[in-house]
Amino acid sequence: MMLEKYISDLLYRYQCVTVPGFGAFITENVSAQINGSAATFLPPRKVITFNANIKNNDGLLANHVASNENVSFEVALNKIQVEVTNWIAELNQRNTITLKNIGAIATIGDEKTWVFEPSNTTNFLVSSFGLNQLVSPEIKREVIVFEPKLTEVVIENEPISIAPIPEIKRDYSYLKYAASFALFVTVGLFSYKFYNDDQVAKQTLLVQKNVQNKVHEQIQQATFFIETPNVAVELPITEEKLPYHLIAGAFRSDENADKAVNLLVAQGYKSEKLPINKYGLIPVTYGSFKSLEEAQVEKQKIRQETNTDAWLLIE
Repeated sequence: MMLEKYISDLLYRYQCVTVPGFGAFITENVSAQINGSAATFLPPRKVITFNANIKNNDGLLANHVASNENVSFEVALNKIQVEVTNWIAELNQRNTITLKNIGAIATIGDEKTWVFEPSNTTNFLVSSFGLNQLVSPEIKREVIVFEPKLTEVVIENEPISIAPIPEIKRDYSYLKYAASFALFVTVGLFSYKFYNDDQVAKQTLLVQKNVQNKVHEQIQQATFFIETPNVAVELPITEEKLPYHLIAGAFRSDENADKAVNLLVAQGYKSEKLPINKYGLIPVTYGSFKSLEEAQVEKQKIRQETNTDAWLLIE
């Protein structure tokens, strides 16, 4: 079974993919960059990191394997465990395991520490599909040294020095074209990103409007069939949905989940419990957010200051 293929498929859609009993592959969004004197233009992309401390089974990878290989969840979990056992055995023998399109993991030091080297051949950011890195040739500048030439003219046996004759200046007009090309490529990359973000926002707004129209249509149909509307019915006001949840942990005990919420609230977080998931666990959040950008900023802050294992749940 090519387990790395299933991991690679999930990295396009999720920020974190956990391999039960082995570790988690985590992605971070990185903006477009320009590197080096040769002007290497890198499009927006996802950077992959590996955390060997996150080993709990969240069911994501096992469900994906079961769906693609048409087997049960338990059989898929056993197949993953066999592959993980082989990987660990290779690493214990100080061999390097290479996961196609993801990266390589090697063992170093007497303590057999695992080191992950990501592969840069695949961009897992869907919005940057088709954008490859572009290298503009390095602009070489030449230094021209002018050597004055003196011409001596003898008049009536008296030498006279003539002013230096400069050499003809070379034409370097092609440099401005190279600079214009580099500027054009940079502007094109950023323009595409802004255009793509605008299109996504417009599509999201259109979907929200369609949902609202459906709700109003259903309310009108329900009102039409009420023969004696003697009692005024108050429709509940739906609160603004916050689909991005920054997870502090998940608990099987409701009591432990309440303790975690109280502790986080005391620390100043807008913590709350989420509904029990299909694995019987109660997720506890640091807070919920309206946009992915806000959630990413808060996640980065919490990872640096409090909890390196905090992760993002997207509804």
